[in-house]
Amino acid sequence: MSFSPDRLIVFIPRLRESKKCFVGYSGGLDSQVLLQAVVELLGADAVAAIHVNHQLSPHAGVWQQHCENSCRELGVELIVETVAVVPDGQGVEDAARSARYKVFERHLTTGSLLLLAHHADDQVETVLYRLLRGSGPRGLSGIPANRQVGQGELLRPLLSFTRSELQAYAEQKKLGWVDDESNADTDFDRNFIRHRLLPPLRERWPDYAARVAHSAALCRDNDELAAMLAAQDLIAVYEREERLGWSISVEAMLHLEELRRANLLRHWPEHHQMAPPAHRAVETALTELLPAREDAEPVVSWGGVQLRRYQRRLYLLPRKMEDKRDLPESTLWALPGTLSLADDSFLEATREQGRGLWVPEGERLEIRYRQGGERCKPFGRSGSNTLKRLFQEYSVEPWLRDQVPLLYLHDQLVAVADLWICDGFFATPEQSGWSIQWSFSG
Repeated sequence: MSFSPDRLIVFIPRLRESKKCFVGYSGGLDSQVLLQAVVELLGADAVAAIHVNHQLSPHAGVWQQHCENSCRELGVELIVETVAVVPDGQGVEDAARSARYKVFERHLTTGSLLLLAHHADDQVETVLYRLLRGSGPRGLSGIPANRQVGQGELLRPLLSFTRSELQAYAEQKKLGWVDDESNADTDFDRNFIRHRLLPPLRERWPDYAARVAHSAALCRDNDELAAMLAAQDLIAVYEREERLGWSISVEAMLHLEELRRANLLRHWPEHHQMAPPAHRAVETALTELLPAREDAEPVVSWGGVQLRRYQRRLYLLPRKMEDKRDLPESTLWALPGTLSLADDSFLEATREQGRGLWVPEGERLEIRYRQGGERCKPFGRSGSNTLKRLFQEYSVEPWLRDQVPLLYLHDQLVAVADLWICDGFFATPEQSGWSIQWSFSG
């Protein structure tokens, strides 16, 4: 099967209906062919190219100049952004990809479309790479043909074409492109697969790309079915939204077969746009977290996400809990309005006649955090008690207790977040009070 722009005609309706059509443009063979083909199909005015200079190669400036010259010849708008690639615990390749996609997300608006030039050989490399890393059906489904990026959509129209087909077209059209010298370095896993593993596969099975693509499609179908089953099970385990994150019933979870429990744990975070857990995290949750005693405080963490258990609920938290030492000793709050706190939570106060927290006009509240030994008599109760005991009675999750904002007036505790108001500070019917809300952003 040879490549020509006419082979992409099936994508024209989608390209034309987009608000703005961008092409991710590195200047390499693949993106050069894609840009040339899209310009031929739509015209130069309908396309804008985005070039990300990662500053990783001494030739990065030359590549950028090539992109500028090429877009000038084609009459295409070129957006160039230079980024700093910081590995920060991940490989250089992953860090560069992360920086690149942040650029794409900044430019994609609702209704816009980003075209990337991944091809059939990229698909094979990705599937083999993930297979060797022990991935399941989600990973082995390979590179998706389309998905959401930021507020726009990503589309890969070249996935059914091999690199040799694209190169044949480029040579026929006498297109110029740049070569990234790092692509020849077999110290990188993907390059090792490309240069050492694929040649013998190609010799033995000339249609290897189509075979792998078929298996990837089957894995994709399997993963979609698993996601559908997880969505049904999420209803069966009584998910509810919490002050921070979400929770499900441990008892209902234990009524599911073990395979379905594992499947639910893999898909639950993604249901809330969070990173999925690795195999070991799922195993730990199944064998240690679910059977834990009710008074235990086990936790499973990955990528800033946490699973915790409290009483008879399993909690999914979208962030790590702040260390108490990172919270300020106190913060002043002038009512009304919203006060942002150090842990990405915020307090909001609105007027309420005859109810809520009474504060003398013009006074400012002081926000503190639990140090130990604090006592309070919630309005309507017969006696006071320690915050530790009251938090237990009000079923405040243990990991939130040190972050609950305590509201003080002249060194006197007058309210505990939006949980309760202390006796003596609840507005009378004749007074104007404040309704307090404590929430986490995002």
